[in-house]
Amino acid sequence: MARRHRTPPPPPLPQRGGIDPVRLRLPEDPGHVWPTVRDHLIARFGEAIGAGRVDAMLREGRFVGVDGVVGGAEPYTAGRYVWFHRDFAAEARVPFEVGIVHRDERIVVADKPHFLATTPRGRHVTETALARLRRDLGLTELQPAHRLDRLTAGLALFVVRAGDRGAYQTLFRDRRVRKEYEAVAPYDPSVTLPVTVRSRIEKERGVLAAREVPGEPNSESRIELLEHRGGFGRYRLLPATGRTHQLRVHMNSLGLPLVGDPVYPVVLDEAPDDYTRPLELLAKILEFTDPLTGEPHRFESRLRLCPGASQWPR
Repeated sequence: MARRHRTPPPPPLPQRGGIDPVRLRLPEDPGHVWPTVRDHLIARFGEAIGAGRVDAMLREGRFVGVDGVVGGAEPYTAGRYVWFHRDFAAEARVPFEVGIVHRDERIVVADKPHFLATTPRGRHVTETALARLRRDLGLTELQPAHRLDRLTAGLALFVVRAGDRGAYQTLFRDRRVRKEYEAVAPYDPSVTLPVTVRSRIEKERGVLAAREVPGEPNSESRIELLEHRGGFGRYRLLPATGRTHQLRVHMNSLGLPLVGDPVYPVVLDEAPDDYTRPLELLAKILEFTDPLTGEPHRFESRLRLCPGASQWPR
């Protein structure tokens, strides 16, 4: 008989390419509509990948429980844990490396390049900073403490031990991390800077662009001009909050959309990434007090923004 667990047991499958196996907990079945494990898996995944593919995965022993391979004909048992690895679609390699700014027994601070997602999501799974770092550093428990947009480059904090993750995530939740970004955008002398922008930002699931709406502000950014040349400015951006696309939305609201932004002010048709035209936004500095040791940290990205020579003479 299958064992029941109140808390999830450790996965019986190792990571594959730095990606954890999917964990299922078989739900209650009051109507007894799933006599076997196969019946439930077909109902759950058949529409997405087809019943034939589910059957093939069962034949290949791809579904595994704490007691070993799960057979499709086994009686359905609510509460049972089952793991499997998804079929990963082929992903083009993002042709930039992840830099290591700092590494110790607790944290890894990485320099994430443009175009590389932080964590597996949607169509970006194996080509993510998390998967690469797990593979390259051999740190199977590595977890992100926060997330950078795929198109943004710069500092990302990862936690080495899964049990420590909450302490570092709390720093970001409680706004005890000082974050400094650098950006390149048009220069407009009529825009008075520095300025602090506060607004209410909402992001609908499945919609690329976030939007500002009336209501109580839930986002705040300070915008400073560092220098300007040839119609473009280099800006320091200091977010006090961390809403999705916040800095891009606030710069756009000032009439200063970031160079290389495919979403603001206009959502462009989705096309293959143009690695010669990155979003000119860099997470440059992270400062915080380590929640486990009390040690003050200040990290600075080694990456640099590099708009074209016609935009920013060198």
